[in-house]
Amino acid sequence: MTSLVPSGDSRDDDIDALRSRLLQLDGALQERAADVTRAKSELAAFRIRYRQEVGLLHEELDELDRAIAEAELGEMAKRLGDESEGQASSPATPPETATRYTSDAVRRLFREVAKTIHPDLARDDVARDRRHTLMIEANRAYALGDEERLRRILHAWENSPEAVQGDDAEAERTRLARRISQMEDELDGWARDLAELQDSPLWKLKVMVDDAAARGKDLVADMVRRLKRDIMAARNRLDAMQWNP
Repeated sequence: MTSLVPSGDSRDDDIDALRSRLLQLDGALQERAADVTRAKSELAAFRIRYRQEVGLLHEELDELDRAIAEAELGEMAKRLGDESEGQASSPATPPETATRYTSDAVRRLFREVAKTIHPDLARDDVARDRRHTLMIEANRAYALGDEERLRRILHAWENSPEAVQGDDAEAERTRLARRISQMEDELDGWARDLAELQDSPLWKLKVMVDDAAARGKDLVADMVRRLKRDIMAARNRLDAMQWNP
């Protein structure tokens, strides 16, 4: 009885499929990164426009309202916040890089991390850059005495593609699978960044303005007109309160 032998190696097919998935994710990552960059640029441009056309008028109106309140109290020289002068300020929060007490456990863990991820152990420039970035993070965690962060760094490295040794097919397969997992996490991170950006009040206002513009209406110009009208009314009221016949 003659047995049938597959014409191809299924292990090679697995690696080809992983490489294909890697290329798909790389394209998706570039597209998602471009989406976030574009959204940030659009929001920054809208923030500048809103600040110049509306924000400054809001500040002017707020200043007039404060002056009116002070005039009503007969305290024209007093500004908000003066009463807090002279009070003891609360202790400043120490910066993240401030050195804290470092336990023996943290020191041992830091030595293990440094021995594992030190840039001098890299086989190429890409791996060296990755190790260098992690080493900076490890140094920061050590300075803070943050044992949990050091453990996360070590765990992330142990599960990274760079940590896989060997040049055989199984090592290549493992590296590809780990890189795919990393890229999927990165893709989720970009999605969260975009969702957070689009959930901000300024973005929602921008959407309202853009939708109105598509219908031929300028909401920003409407805001400007209302603010200028309110500013004129507030200024007239303040002049009347300050007038001495």
